[in-house]
Amino acid sequence: MSSKYSEYNRIVEEIKSCTKCPLHKTRRNPVPGEGSIDAEVMFVGEAPGEREDATGRPFVGAAGKFLDQLLASVGLRREEVYITNILKCRPPGNRDPREDEIVACTPYLWRQIELIKPKVIIALGRHAARVLYAKAGLKWTNMSKKHGSVVEASINGHRVLLAVTYHPAAALYNPKLRSALQEDFKKIFEAVKASDKRRHGRSLLDYFRTS
Repeated sequence: MSSKYSEYNRIVEEIKSCTKCPLHKTRRNPVPGEGSIDAEVMFVGEAPGEREDATGRPFVGAAGKFLDQLLASVGLRREEVYITNILKCRPPGNRDPREDEIVACTPYLWRQIELIKPKVIIALGRHAARVLYAKAGLKWTNMSKKHGSVVEASINGHRVLLAVTYHPAAALYNPKLRSALQEDFKKIFEAVKASDKRRHGRSLLDYFRTS
């Protein structure tokens, strides 16, 4: 087993046994994340929900099905990307993450980013966007102004394109956001391709089916 996989498994095991915040008392299963650890695209959501807590997998409920559709719309499959959350354990009642929980849990995310080295990180929802913007030293305003945007950023010294859009779960309650998410995905990946062509003369996503 390569050292990269060994380190990844080490992070997963640490998350599974983590007791750094009170959420470990109410979780059924922690949700470290899943996908390719060589992925060039990483998605970061807010926190696991009820279905995720039951299965230990990210985005497996109705919001996950919509995310799969969004991925397919830009020529991606779930197994080609990496999907995780700011928090690895479900907050009771799906409440918003608390600051102490974010502080306790995000070191796992920073280690995942350092290990996987994605070229693109897409924040799903305002909590993920706010935390990632803060880590990159960027000013966050609100999702209505920032959704669909792509900026160059540095997270722990790792250069990435950082994009933000609404959380897929939001579209389940507000149908207007469904079309906004679809447009955001199209806009984000067009910007990613254009950026990589300027720097390297080729698209980052050349090897995906829609290139």
